[in-house]
Amino acid sequence: MNKTIRKFDVVPNIPTRLLPLIEIANNLFWVWTHDASALLLRIDRELWEQESNNPIRVLCRVSQERLEDLSKDESFLNHMDRVYSRYKEYLSSRSWFDSNYPQYKEKVFAYFSAEFGLSETIPIYSGGLGMLAGDHMKSTSDLGLPLCGVGLLYREGYFRQYLNPDGWQQETYPQNEFFMMPIKMVTDEKGEPVKISVNMLNGPLYAQVWKINVGRAAIYLLDANIPDNPEHYREITSRLYGGDNEMRIKQEILLGIGGIRALYKINKIPCVTHMNEGHSAFLALERIRFLMEEHKLKFDEARELVMASNIFTTHTPVPAGNDRFPNDLITRYFTNTNYVTRLGLTIDELLKLGEEPLDHDHPERGTNFCMTVLALNLASYNNGVSKLHGRVSRNMWHWMWNDHEVSEVPIRSITNGVHARTWISHDMAGLFDRYLGPRWIDDPWDHTIWSRIEDIPATELWHTHERRRERLVAFVRSRLRMQLERRGVRGAELEVANEVLDPDALTIGFARRFATYKRATLLLREPDRLTRILTNKKRPVQIIFAGKAHPRDDSGKAFIREIYRIARKPELRRHIVFLEDYDMVIARHLVQGVDIWLNNPRRPLEASGTSGMKVCFNGGINVSIMDGWWDEAYNWENGWAIGAGEDYLDDHEYQDSVESKALYQIMEDEIVPLFYKRGTDDLPKGWVDVMKKSMMSNCPVYNTNRMVQEYTTTSYVPALEFSQKLYEDDFKKSKTLAKWRKKVVSQWKDVKILSVDSPDFREIKRGGKLEISASLDLGGLGPDDVCVSIYYGNIDFKGNIIDGKEMVMKHSEGSGPYKFKGTINCYEAGEFGYTVRVMADHVDLSSRFHFGKIVWG
Repeated sequence: MNKTIRKFDVVPNIPTRLLPLIEIANNLFWVWTHDASALLLRIDRELWEQESNNPIRVLCRVSQERLEDLSKDESFLNHMDRVYSRYKEYLSSRSWFDSNYPQYKEKVFAYFSAEFGLSETIPIYSGGLGMLAGDHMKSTSDLGLPLCGVGLLYREGYFRQYLNPDGWQQETYPQNEFFMMPIKMVTDEKGEPVKISVNMLNGPLYAQVWKINVGRAAIYLLDANIPDNPEHYREITSRLYGGDNEMRIKQEILLGIGGIRALYKINKIPCVTHMNEGHSAFLALERIRFLMEEHKLKFDEARELVMASNIFTTHTPVPAGNDRFPNDLITRYFTNTNYVTRLGLTIDELLKLGEEPLDHDHPERGTNFCMTVLALNLASYNNGVSKLHGRVSRNMWHWMWNDHEVSEVPIRSITNGVHARTWISHDMAGLFDRYLGPRWIDDPWDHTIWSRIEDIPATELWHTHERRRERLVAFVRSRLRMQLERRGVRGAELEVANEVLDPDALTIGFARRFATYKRATLLLREPDRLTRILTNKKRPVQIIFAGKAHPRDDSGKAFIREIYRIARKPELRRHIVFLEDYDMVIARHLVQGVDIWLNNPRRPLEASGTSGMKVCFNGGINVSIMDGWWDEAYNWENGWAIGAGEDYLDDHEYQDSVESKALYQIMEDEIVPLFYKRGTDDLPKGWVDVMKKSMMSNCPVYNTNRMVQEYTTTSYVPALEFSQKLYEDDFKKSKTLAKWRKKVVSQWKDVKILSVDSPDFREIKRGGKLEISASLDLGGLGPDDVCVSIYYGNIDFKGNIIDGKEMVMKHSEGSGPYKFKGTINCYEAGEFGYTVRVMADHVDLSSRFHFGKIVWG
């Protein structure tokens, strides 16, 4: 039966006096502003909890009678006016970016991410990548950057989790109701939805654009579930990280190519683009195509402009975590749609941009197309997300610049952070307001502010934290009861939920994605020993677990089942809890209430990790493997380290044995005794001292305001300023640079170091100098096309230079061969070595290391 269904919207009938509520509810400013979320809760507390803290759903479902009552409630109205005034003041106040870069206020930076974790009311995130992206956007708003986010709007988002009676993870995929979320469809001047199209194999794919207001910032999301598309296209934005390679490439084409087209359609033309992981790397191709067609440039000329203004952040030290597609899939999608022709490339030239060997030891076995390689090749600013991850990434991708020293592979690091105001409890924020002053909100990167933590009385800090632990226990009991009722549990067994956990006991939290390398069950390796630790009547300990395994990861699901089963043991059921369906609500309660945050990944597989950072702002203390952010944050006084950063190669069983025993020992000998060491006032002064040291050392560093500032000063603004030079005079410098690069590639095989000379003696007194000269054959190149330098440093036992430094040599004479001279100043004693190298260089090249043309002497 064919039916014609005509849609219409019914909107809440808000009294005129309450109209500011609509504006407040539709901007995620309320997510990190306690007074604003408290206002929205007052509309109807029961509904607020039923609707997962979604103010739009609350306003749609609350009774008209209640709204009329609120419109006459002076207390509520005063509260609303106060919040609305603060909201307007926030939007209009002078920002950090306004003060430091007023000349760039009208520019557009664009931040592309496959997921954004902003609030539980918009469930289009799965884990740490999305949480980081959400916090990045919130700090973008705080700092006033002209940066917008770009992503996909998933109809089902990521899955909802529940456990069956055996403890095995099950998944459901409830559909998001976009009209019941703080998100708005973008319309044109006629009120029609803004849409873009991208060619796919079976014709054009259409997507409409939605907008989320995040304070002063905005995120634009593409939605393919519209009547313009056939059913198989409408599924493209159904699930985050769902489907096979074919689905993934469609999603990534829509995100990268479609995302750029959406920005152009709404006149938000980006001068700088930031790829948060490789999912969006096709955006670089689309920016190149646009410049070619709009300004009649060649591919190589447009590429110079795009490379100079592209930033790429890699988040995974696990090779399997980088998206790869078979070459034939890329060929189908980029030739059959005529896209490669519009780029002026052959398909082989396109494949070269993302080429990665299937087996690095046997390149003859062929290649595939890697999105990370594409991003690295088309971005001049590349970074990992912690210092350790930067080193790991330089090793992982060294093969792309295999003539470089590993330390000079062009991938640096900008360590992640968290948006403090999103994750800090209302109680702790109030304490900070009293003792730190308001600048902890405006300038959270300022160490001098956080040094005032010392001024907070130990009793006040401890009692504030105790209140949060009590609320955590109450929350866990409520959630556990819901879980049991959902499984059909009744009677006495259900009452157990009211008895789990002790609000006064040492509480450990472990919550994250249940990937096997995160080793959720490491603490369970010796059940009897663990039982003794947890059930000590004088010094009880309890653990709260939460997290999801990928639907296709049976190993991760087995970890969950193991925890579920041990938590059901009669002697442990009051000490171990697994909370189902981990989301931002559970995360907030955990990071605000636990005493210890446990993190025990297999080093060095944790790129950064941010959950432990959130704990610091709430007085929790980290116990972690020396991996990710903790490798640089731990200072022997601000928490505990499991091990000393050892690498175990592939002997996982031995590693697990050693590190689990180390963890048990830390708990038995240090953590538990310190927590329960109380004075006559029942105050754990030693524990509070560690809390304070953790806050003072970690809070000013590991926040996204500091992180976004760092991206701005080291990537966004330099990329903007550098690329602007290439745009000048009808792209003169861009065209010259492309022509120069082509010349260098064709001539580089003829570049040779003919000789290197230095005084013939082996000993130099400290403070002396070593003069070095080199003779070069530059083939068809000249001295202005190269940078000749001395690379020197200490020598290790294998005769290799370690921690090398560079001293640039000057062209002294000659026109074939060319003579270069340089000097090493010998300020330190020891065994040193040096070599000479030649690198292609140009005054308008963003990085000679990225270009990668190098000859060693």
